[in-house]
Amino acid sequence: MHARLQNYYNLVYDWLLINGTRLIGGFIVLIIGLKTIKFIRLRLRARMDRRQVHSALQPFFLSLSITSLYILLVITITTIVGIPLATFTTIIGGFGVALGLALSGTFQNFAGGVLILLLKPFELNDSIVAQGQEGKVTSIQIFYTVLLTIDNRTIIIPNGKLFNEVIVNVSRENRRRLDFEFRLGYSADIEKAKTIVSNIVANTKTILVDFPVRIGIVSLDVDNIRFTVNVWVKPDDYLSTKIDLMENIIKQLGAAGISFPKPGWDRA
Repeated sequence: MHARLQNYYNLVYDWLLINGTRLIGGFIVLIIGLKTIKFIRLRLRARMDRRQVHSALQPFFLSLSITSLYILLVITITTIVGIPLATFTTIIGGFGVALGLALSGTFQNFAGGVLILLLKPFELNDSIVAQGQEGKVTSIQIFYTVLLTIDNRTIIIPNGKLFNEVIVNVSRENRRRLDFEFRLGYSADIEKAKTIVSNIVANTKTILVDFPVRIGIVSLDVDNIRFTVNVWVKPDDYLSTKIDLMENIIKQLGAAGISFPKPGWDRA
């Protein structure tokens, strides 16, 4: 029994003589590495705050950076201690391939969200048209963007599809041109109609006065004259201004005796 214990002691003693320096070196690297990562975490957080990195991106970048540093630290320590990495590399590689195939759509949405937050094709409270939907941006998340439509519907669009398609930002320039048309018969007094419409436009407070207004004939059809009206408004005033203009034009032209042609199906 004593001889067996002596053999175990000799084996441990020999192993420590061979690997003791590596263990001590690995432990020292571990302590220094943990303190260094803690310091880097604090500096990264402060630097992102100074650079005004989007709040939704800060946890991602911080977690990615710190996790990468931890992985690098573990690899460094295992190399110093002398643990073979071939098995770990095979397992991690296979797991990574399987995870990538299972979550390919999720990664696409994630990448789209990161690019949207970095490149900023739109921001919160912007009105955009995308994926056949129009609404105000109420939330930009890593995986999806939320729109609120004018009729109070919530639209959730995956960022992968959103970033890879055309995005129309209605609010970016802080003004929007309002275009609409109406038709008059050939017997109508054209100058009188233009004067009435011009007065309506001049008295509409939501129209931006510093930008050009266009009122005139845009085409001559077989049985009517087609007028166009182009004015500039703020994006939030677009629909309400269009409704007011069209109602006032119909009422005031009708009151002035200028009639609109009847639809073709009503002129049999």
